[in-house]
Amino acid sequence: MAELAALEDPKARAVNEKHGDDHGVNLSKLRAVAKRLKTQQDLAVELWATGDTAARLLALLVCRPKAFTRDELDVMLREARKPKVHDWLVNYVVKKGPHAEALRAVWQADPDPVVASAGWALTVDRVAKTPDGVDLVALLDTIEAEMKDAPDRLQWAMNHCLAQIGISHADHRARAVAIGERLEVLKDYPTPPNCTSPFAPAWIAEMVSRQG
Repeated sequence: MAELAALEDPKARAVNEKHGDDHGVNLSKLRAVAKRLKTQQDLAVELWATGDTAARLLALLVCRPKAFTRDELDVMLREARKPKVHDWLVNYVVKKGPHAEALRAVWQADPDPVVASAGWALTVDRVAKTPDGVDLVALLDTIEAEMKDAPDRLQWAMNHCLAQIGISHADHRARAVAIGERLEVLKDYPTPPNCTSPFAPAWIAEMVSRQG
């Protein structure tokens, strides 16, 4: 904790706070600490228990993803209110463990939009990598009905799912593009030069063009 405190950088904190995160540690420096520590599950559990955002991010880098039970991961996600902690928990831990599919179904149906966004993030992975058994039509129906008015983080995850369906599944592409064009979610999102817009129709067109 003292080492993390010493890495505190006001400029990094100012940037992170714009994204809803409350820590001031440069992430490349945090990764360097994690690389030195290597995998330490017991330390990871202690770091997580502090509730400190930088400590929790470090915990997610040094933990053993398969060591957590399904219930432990569910509790951790509900505690992980900061966007970066939430994102890393889903991508670095849940996706690499054996409980991703069970939690995907539970979380996606959760009334808490932040929890639900984690379920949708896991669904994006299924759509892209292992779509067998996933009802893409039902997903598109839900997105069409609910994405426009969803809170920010849930909307972002649903939009990613919409784009992924269009990118990965040619037979659903026309409908995915049509939904995106009609709802206009993230249409005016400020996108830097040489970056792909998160507006689903533009995102789909760009990624499909790269597939050749």
